[in-house]
Amino acid sequence: MKKILIPIGMLLMGHSVHAQATPGENYIQSKTYLDYNGTTPTKISETVQYFDGLGRPKQVVNVKASPGGKDVVTHIEYDQFGRQVKDYLPIPQSGTQSGAIYTSPLGNASSAYGSEKIYSEKILENSPLDRIRQQIQVGNDWANKPVKFQYDANVWEDYVRKYETTTTWVEGRTQTSVQLLQYFQPSQLYKNTVTDEDGNKTIEFKNGKGQVLLVRKVLNSTQNTDTYYVYNEYDQLAFVIPPLASSPTVETGTVENLYYQYRYDGKGRLVEKKLPGKGWEYMVYDKADRLVMTQDANMNPTGNWLFTKYDKFSRVAYTGVASIGAWFKRYQVQSSVDYYIDHGQPATEERKSTSFTLSGMEIYYGNTAYPFDIINILSVNYYDTYPQYSFNPAFPSAIQGEPVLTADPSSNSEGKSTKGLPVMSLVKNIEDDNWTKNYTYYDTKGRVVGTHSINHLGGYTKTESRLDFAGVAQSVITRHKRLETDTERVITENFEYDHQNRLLTHKHQVDSNPTEILTQNKYNELSQLETKKVGGADTANPLQSIDYRYNIRGWMTMINDPSNLNGDLFGYKMKYNNPESSASTIGRFNGNIAEIDWKTSTDGIYRRYNYNYDNLNRMFHAVYSKPGSTVEITSAYNEWVQYDLNGNITRLDRYGQSDGNSPIQIDQLYYTYNGNRLASVSDASGNFSGYPTGGNPISYDANGNMTNHLDKNITSIAYNFLNLPAYVTKNNNKSPFGSISSYLYRTDGTKLKKLYSYYKRDSQGNTSLAQTVTDYLDGFQYVLNTTGVGCLDCPPPLPDLQFVPTSEGYYDFVKNKYIYNYVDHLGNVRMSYEKGTTGTQVIEESNYYPFGLKHEGYNTSVGNPLYNYKYNGKELQKETGMYDYGARMYMPDIGRWGIVDPLAEKMTRHSPYNYAFNNPIRFIDPDGREGKGWIKSVVDGQTSWTYDKDVHSLQDAKDKKYTGVTEYQDALTITGTSNGQQNYQYTLDASGVATDSSGKVMTESFTTGAGTQIGVNPDSQMLASIGSIQGGTGFYAGLTGSILVGGGITASLGLVQDGNGHVETYFTLGGGLGFGVSGGIEGGAIIPTDPNHTFVTSEFRGTSITYSGGEGLVNGSFGGTFSDKYKGFKNADNFDMSHFGVHTPDGYRTKGFGIIKGSAGLPVSWAKTNTWVSGK
Repeated sequence: MKKILIPIGMLLMGHSVHAQATPGENYIQSKTYLDYNGTTPTKISETVQYFDGLGRPKQVVNVKASPGGKDVVTHIEYDQFGRQVKDYLPIPQSGTQSGAIYTSPLGNASSAYGSEKIYSEKILENSPLDRIRQQIQVGNDWANKPVKFQYDANVWEDYVRKYETTTTWVEGRTQTSVQLLQYFQPSQLYKNTVTDEDGNKTIEFKNGKGQVLLVRKVLNSTQNTDTYYVYNEYDQLAFVIPPLASSPTVETGTVENLYYQYRYDGKGRLVEKKLPGKGWEYMVYDKADRLVMTQDANMNPTGNWLFTKYDKFSRVAYTGVASIGAWFKRYQVQSSVDYYIDHGQPATEERKSTSFTLSGMEIYYGNTAYPFDIINILSVNYYDTYPQYSFNPAFPSAIQGEPVLTADPSSNSEGKSTKGLPVMSLVKNIEDDNWTKNYTYYDTKGRVVGTHSINHLGGYTKTESRLDFAGVAQSVITRHKRLETDTERVITENFEYDHQNRLLTHKHQVDSNPTEILTQNKYNELSQLETKKVGGADTANPLQSIDYRYNIRGWMTMINDPSNLNGDLFGYKMKYNNPESSASTIGRFNGNIAEIDWKTSTDGIYRRYNYNYDNLNRMFHAVYSKPGSTVEITSAYNEWVQYDLNGNITRLDRYGQSDGNSPIQIDQLYYTYNGNRLASVSDASGNFSGYPTGGNPISYDANGNMTNHLDKNITSIAYNFLNLPAYVTKNNNKSPFGSISSYLYRTDGTKLKKLYSYYKRDSQGNTSLAQTVTDYLDGFQYVLNTTGVGCLDCPPPLPDLQFVPTSEGYYDFVKNKYIYNYVDHLGNVRMSYEKGTTGTQVIEESNYYPFGLKHEGYNTSVGNPLYNYKYNGKELQKETGMYDYGARMYMPDIGRWGIVDPLAEKMTRHSPYNYAFNNPIRFIDPDGREGKGWIKSVVDGQTSWTYDKDVHSLQDAKDKKYTGVTEYQDALTITGTSNGQQNYQYTLDASGVATDSSGKVMTESFTTGAGTQIGVNPDSQMLASIGSIQGGTGFYAGLTGSILVGGGITASLGLVQDGNGHVETYFTLGGGLGFGVSGGIEGGAIIPTDPNHTFVTSEFRGTSITYSGGEGLVNGSFGGTFSDKYKGFKNADNFDMSHFGVHTPDGYRTKGFGIIKGSAGLPVSWAKTNTWVSGK
């Protein structure tokens, strides 16, 4: 193996900066124009970063960044070894010094944080590795609650099972069997332990190759939940064994029902997989390793495959369904793809001026790439130029006064065009050949300023945005029609921001009605939303003024004060580490919520829930009470849960309240399973007001979708190819006819229509067919109720427009007024209210059990029966009692989903059917998958970034109805410059993991110094356990020297550290080309080409080719592994950097530096060396 190190000279530049920074100090000043009138900036985000004499940051001044226009300063300090072990919170100052350094930056800390401890600490081990032993968070209450890190080798008592695989070659892919051999001998594995603030332990075991073999979470003193990762002989992940399957024996039934199984082709591509609860899924690739065809277990018997065709830039051109034949196996389909490409058939499709027609749509692409037997086109994407369809709307020359970018670069003075931009997409309905046609329009800066979507009924929804210099929306106009013949509805929204683009005012107008002020925001000096005034047409007379409070960690603690409503309709208080009912729960320091209080103006009763968690952070007991009541009612709405090792609920006890105000048990549910599939639920309570009478068997299809639920009279559920319900058939105990709920979806999963058909009796006992039709059109919701068949010659009745959502609730078109919602920290709608004739009027109140079932027995306002968005803000399907999350339907009465999680592989220790990691007080599931590319939302001034693996564009996020969406990024670095918080740097990568500027994985959701909320995967805690080296990287450092006079020798000696923290000595010797004599020190990072691979020291061995260069004493480096054992190798490739880290199984690249002293010579040299590494 060869590696290449290429030191590159560091460029140092001087530049005169006109600012009021402190003279004599080293600094970097940055200005970001937030608004610009063409000659001068009217809004600026300005940061000055000061450095000490060693070039280390020592202070960051965010000039006039606070809401009050004051400087916000972050102090940076180092210990005696030059390590930054304290991270200070930003301190708003008492005024501004216009960028000058502060001699006492901490002096004003008490005004923002009181007497709280304002820095977090890292306790490092006393070794050159500087690994973290403890992480202590900010806040006095966390001073004695550190996160602890421990680094060991395994011992006998760990009992880590050793699995052996046998892999054979079948049908062009691997087929691996597994057996349990024995336990690992002591000191064969790296053992890293993370203990969180509440003492919950996560232990990770890795082998010498850096592969994770076991993640163990300690449940109690006698029981663990173990997730094993088993690799085949080619180091490919072959099995994931979740906790419920981690038994001492390997049984065929367990493998089929509970294991994650993976198979690969000869190129190492995943071609077959089986997830717990589902049948086998198949994947086919083209020669560029693009996924072109997939088939799941439901499609397999039909011989149909989903396909994706790309253009020459690897952009998706169109998708569809091809009929290949049930007798063709995956490897035969793969062979067909390879055969046609090898024999000259194009692998991609080109745009055409002519079209072919399929599924009721003209397609302006070719159809020359495999597959050819297409039975349906599902979606089409166009780029660069708008295709000439007959149904195209008139192209806007300008939107809100700004010119619109066209495909013709000569149409504007800057020569810009839509080349390279997505301009149009077509999305078919699943159940018929109607389409939604989406157009996107851009300004001359390439920013989206308009959209036009023609719905499947012929109407449209279009948006027109006016953006400022920074791209922030100042005004958005939405125009909508259900049908082309309908009257157009117009919604106008206007936004006002402060000097750092924090939202101040959001105004909303429907048609020509009076303008409503939805929100008026006020922020504290930490940029946290402090007060939100909601509703009304007059700024001085809002319907409600909502106050928010936070703790030192940035966690929300209060929405109004429930102990003193003082005119508020709703008060809500969250306690983490400081519960008042200490007999019912204990304080939690890791982010779990221990206690929630609430009170409403409806009855003025103070209510409370206390929550208890096991060591896996699963909520197992919720205790309800009415503290302070004359007769304190406890346990009335308790929920108590037991789980198996995978997190499947095995027992659920639920209580309600009787008429006599005493608690009564309404559910005592026992669950039985086949693997993770729920087989039956029985209720031993004798009370069926919660879950109905149970015990009936539950059936599933091959994809693991629940196909009936006889306990609730659901006799059948049929699914489309997206595993979304096409129809639900239900018996009715009171009628022999039953009912059917049928759904219409687009092929991107967007729900368009629900048709609920049932029979009803009139007062004379006559039975007739009744139907409720609900249309979902870009947020506008229509409802039509019909009874009987009607007359044959009468025009069909038209549905009525009911409502459209707003950022604070919805606009009711029937009442012609705004309805406002109070929501809690999970987005649960707790109260709806409106402006009445005598003041603010409550129309509905909803309170919930932890897993989402609604409380019954008190404050039962009728509300709007057609507005059914309740728990987590999702729509309740009243016909079935399920909540529609988008990707799945959730059943709150049993706390489970009915289908397998589409992102189950991200959370292998959890059952793919469980809800929100069984912690529904802390987490939500945004769309029925795992939760969270990165989506930026701004709602009432609160900025947040949310990760969603299956969102790939801004339009995707909007289609999924994320609220307040302003931006989408695959990955990004947040420095807080939008709010002047340059010092807080967080990297949000494409896998959903957030790291701070030191590379530490953020193990829980957090709020930046600018008040931006970042949500992280709860399993990020495990990622942190690999220690101070993140992402599998390694480091090297040592002495180096060379003598080169045309030719000569070069050598180096030093230490190399791998991604597991293991250190060995390395020695390098070889010859080179160049001129000069030099010596000094070198060092740098070793970064695996495969981001999932962890570098180990043995991989540092081998022949290397090194380019060197620099300016003065300072050199940089860039390089990587190299091999000449690949097809087409040429000697010239020794000098080609594009081959670094590519042709070797454990390839890596390096980035580093050197301090080199030497004689004058050429600034670049070349050397060929060999490296030896001590150890095995």
